[in-house]
Amino acid sequence: MRGMYICLCNAVTDHDIRREVADGVRSFGELQARTGCSDCCGCCESEARACLSQALEQTALPAFVAVA
Repeated sequence: MRGMYICLCNAVTDHDIRREVADGVRSFGELQARTGCSDCCGCCESEARACLSQALEQTALPAFVAVA
């Protein structure tokens, strides 16, 4: 099964995002650092964040929320 591309600039798929969550990613910043997702044009940020949130919910592990 092929993944759906979330970030075309860096060829990051929804499968890649789920794999990163399985490997310990818990924040969008961590996802960007590991994959480069949404660090070029930024058009995919909302979809990438949604995919990350969904993957985190499915793992039943808490996401870290940055406090300003």
